[in-house]
Amino acid sequence: MSKKVREAALDVLEFVEKNGAYSNLVLNNTINKNKYSSMDAALLTELCYGTLQRQLTLDFFLNPFIKKQKRIDSWVRQLLRLSVYQMVYLDKIPDHAIINEAVQIAKKRGNKGISGFVNGVLRSIQREGVPPLAPIQDSTERLSIETSHPKWLVERWVQQYGFDKTKQMCEENVRPAKQTARINEWKTNIDYVIESLGKEGISVEKSSSIPVAVKANKGNFVHSLAFQNGLLTIQDESSMIVAYVVAPEKGEKILDACAAPGGKTTHMAERMENTGEIIALDLHEHKVKLINQNAARLGLTNIRAKQTDSRQMGTHFEKESFDRILVDAPCSGFGVLKRKPDVKYTKTEKDIKNLTKLQLELLNQAAPLVKPGGILVYSTCTVDQDENQSVTEKFLAEHPDFAGDETIYKRVPQAIRPFVHHHEIEILPQYLKSDGFYIACFQKKV
Repeated sequence: MSKKVREAALDVLEFVEKNGAYSNLVLNNTINKNKYSSMDAALLTELCYGTLQRQLTLDFFLNPFIKKQKRIDSWVRQLLRLSVYQMVYLDKIPDHAIINEAVQIAKKRGNKGISGFVNGVLRSIQREGVPPLAPIQDSTERLSIETSHPKWLVERWVQQYGFDKTKQMCEENVRPAKQTARINEWKTNIDYVIESLGKEGISVEKSSSIPVAVKANKGNFVHSLAFQNGLLTIQDESSMIVAYVVAPEKGEKILDACAAPGGKTTHMAERMENTGEIIALDLHEHKVKLINQNAARLGLTNIRAKQTDSRQMGTHFEKESFDRILVDAPCSGFGVLKRKPDVKYTKTEKDIKNLTKLQLELLNQAAPLVKPGGILVYSTCTVDQDENQSVTEKFLAEHPDFAGDETIYKRVPQAIRPFVHHHEIEILPQYLKSDGFYIACFQKKV
């Protein structure tokens, strides 16, 4: 028998906190294991993501009601967060039902004392309401608590982007993410896919920014025949811009240095109409498998996935042997907080420092492998300028044989052009209601 949704939500939240696991992976496993209906899966997703996204706000709301309690078990704190999230942010579930279910879970997991404590806290909140945010004087601190982003991160963004842009970004990060997909244009066209999804009860609309993208209003692409038959790939719109910037041509030899799970790799392969060769690298065997599975589902045979440490790619391939190289580097992930809200609580400034070293190392390894006149593209799913613009500047300063490629303006879709700055593209989450993303393009001098 499958677990009740709220109990399962509590398990997910606890597992993510204790093991530092990615919420999206734990959530998918839980949905598959319990074989939830699409309605239950949607509720579970809402409860887990909502509670994670609003964690700092929920702690602020809870604080006056629990501060007398010396020690609270982590599962009890999560249960309170989960319940307050429903009471404050969801309007379809009556408070008494939320409180009743929380008390039942507390009885089952703990003892009479714990269930009494949970009942007391939630009834007090129901009676008195949650504390207001307005009295917080410091605007940065208020924004941090209001949108549940750690204060150091908000301060960092305010320094990089100014207060207004940071506020828009933080507010966008706590809105639910829409599922988007890329049409496999090598096999089909967008109108055919929209029609066939409609027949399966999946309501979609065309993206207003990316010509090959659709957004789901209702239903899940993964369960569709179109997905199983390789007519589409689930991918965020911002991430789709990368293949336009790389602009691979038929018959070329391409290297994708950090390729898993293969979203950008397969997009490039489709644009090349399954010709030429793309060598796709990843450090982990199971991720290489993932690239191969995706390529097979899409009917692509021009991708060769290899398990390789890209920090040594310079020793694996001949110098100047690739027409184009993509380095979609590991990063802090601060652009994808809608989909991985837990990232904002686990990453630190020290992580950013370490990542910038790795990002430069990967670019330095890739540079000698590009043919004269060839293209090197650097991308990340973060909005941190140290990992983005600073890495790009350093790379160009250390590699006089490369220049910023400003022709990318002509290659990207019309709606993306306002965000092109010379050879760089910066997409903040509020721009397209998508993931935050950064792309830079360099050309090797002839």
